[in-house]
Amino acid sequence: MHVEIVEVSPRDGLQNEPIQVSTADKVLLITKALDAGIRRLEVTSFVNPKRVPQMADAEAVLAALPRDRGASYIGLALNEAGFERALAAKCDEVTFVVVASETFNMRNQGVPVAETLKMWRIVAAKAKKAGIKTTAIIGASFGCPFEGEVPVEKPIALMRELLQSGPDEIAFADTIGCGVPSQVTALLTRARALSATVRLRCHFHDTRRTGIANAAAALAAGVDALDASIGGVGGCPFAPAATGNIATEDLVYLMSRSGIDTGVDLQQIITTAKWLSGVIGKDVPGALTRAGVFPAAA
Repeated sequence: MHVEIVEVSPRDGLQNEPIQVSTADKVLLITKALDAGIRRLEVTSFVNPKRVPQMADAEAVLAALPRDRGASYIGLALNEAGFERALAAKCDEVTFVVVASETFNMRNQGVPVAETLKMWRIVAAKAKKAGIKTTAIIGASFGCPFEGEVPVEKPIALMRELLQSGPDEIAFADTIGCGVPSQVTALLTRARALSATVRLRCHFHDTRRTGIANAAAALAAGVDALDASIGGVGGCPFAPAATGNIATEDLVYLMSRSGIDTGVDLQQIITTAKWLSGVIGKDVPGALTRAGVFPAAA
């Protein structure tokens, strides 16, 4: 069994940090992830720099990345203008977000869900023409900080709409870290019944310490890819109290001990997480950075 890990620390990991991380350190973070064996990375987002200052150097990051490592670099876009920037910067993939609640979609993207879906259809068509892979992310799939519970029918209805434009992948995001394993199982079961061919991916935050349990449930349900962030850093600027993603090192440990191939060097990821804590000026929340591997490394 093989499940792909998508490293999101350069984008979702750093976007909410109060310290402005330099372009050079972002590129070094990505390079260290490559050295550890990760080959699919969300490296930046093409959004309004006034709203997300940490991502103001998106083009500079892409320009500085190595192109001989067999990696796929992902850029996040929220609209057509963002997609055009990602295309010009030579992203290998683009992710596009629609949120499973009207209020959060307005906070995150400034438009109603219907308008975001209209924009998705434009972006999807342009991406196909340009030969760029797309992932449609359904945010707040398990709960919304403004509207509360999100019934499974909402993300499934959005998935049905998104599939009409032929994304390469559908991702379900627990943006505020409120979901539990039973929700993950129910949603992925419904999603796979809706399409047996589209790749499924999950993005979990560990706000309430259910992130790794949710990842385990997603693995059991046959997910194709899981997002994770070195050190467990991250958060959404538009979601109150949405703390970090599940830590890459914690996820690799879970998968390795479960007999699932990752191709990722766990010790290198732990070393990188410790380095990252120095860059952002605080301890990272990942468990393996504190506890180490088991059995202990020689």
